Amino acid sequence: MEGREGAKGFEEAAQMRWLMAGVLAAGLAAGQPRVGVVEVFGARRVPAERIRKVLGVAPGDPLPKSKGEAEERIEGIDGVVRANLEAWCCEEGRAVLYVGIEERGGTHFELRPAPADDSIALPEEVMAAYGDFAAALARATAEGDLEEDLSRGHSLMQNVACRVAQQRLEALAELHGELLLRAAVEAGDPETRAVAAYVAGYARDKKAAAAALQMALRDPEPAVRRNAARALKGIAYLGLTGGDRELRVQPTWLVEMLNSVVLSDRLEAAQTLSMYVERGDESAAAQIRERALPALLEMARWQHLPHALPAYWLLGKLGGMTEEEMEKAWEAGERERVLERIEKRLLPRKRK
Repeated sequence: MEGREGAKGFEEAAQMRWLMAGVLAAGLAAGQPRVGVVEVFGARRVPAERIRKVLGVAPGDPLPKSKGEAEERIEGIDGVVRANLEAWCCEEGRAVLYVGIEERGGTHFELRPAPADDSIALPEEVMAAYGDFAAALARATAEGDLEEDLSRGHSLMQNVACRVAQQRLEALAELHGELLLRAAVEAGDPETRAVAAYVAGYARDKKAAAAALQMALRDPEPAVRRNAARALKGIAYLGLTGGDRELRVQPTWLVEMLNSVVLSDRLEAAQTLSMYVERGDESAAAQIRERALPALLEMARWQHLPHALPAYWLLGKLGGMTEEEMEKAWEAGERERVLERIEKRLLPRKRK
């Protein structure tokens, strides 16, 4: 339906985090989730097998006792400047352990310094309304009821409880618009910035909101970047579909997020950038080809299919495939054949 985007991936990231919350720090208590898949991404020069060996975790093993200690071991490998571990639920009942790597001299997603203005706070009614929305969204996620309408430049979900909560956020954004935009960028508290980044997407002045949220895309906290990307998705949709001909969300930082070591950055960016390519935005397509093809190719090969699909879909569009071709190959289990074809077409110099 025009004006509606399939929202299966909209809250998948957050829901997965809730299901796995604290699991990396939980220790080896009885019944601790075990690893089903280990995915290493971002490694170009350093062999992935070397990273796996240093990590010391294979499918069937318990998750690491300490996320921080595991990251430090990997960062001790010559050529690795940063590592990030995330556990997500689930692949056949077991955790998917993602290991993001940034190599020395590799593509770098530059974050801005952490804001430090501790005087900025949001009204309690805003925090409470966002909490109500998050709770409703968790229930909707469990029910698979995630369809959303982006035609107004922000998300309004089909699920009744979510939609009512979002309409409350609309009203609060009308009352506190300037404060929300400022808090999303300048507040010293990360939770305040994260809430402000999402609710700011409901502000009436979409241009002002887009400017603030572009800065929030480079926030040092992943939760802030995640909410900023989701809010920008609606604003970008409004501009791309002609709802506001003077409105355009520049895709530059979304493209750069595809090279992040943080999984949610990559997933959110891929989902939003697909809208640009599907609607013929050649500027965005050119930036993706120049800056992020290797990242998309490795994402599209991930074993956990819900996470591989956004990159696969985006690559197919970049490679000139029709939706029917992509769907048929995906359902037939011919993903690798398609990716090899796309890789040959888009990265001819990378192949022998």
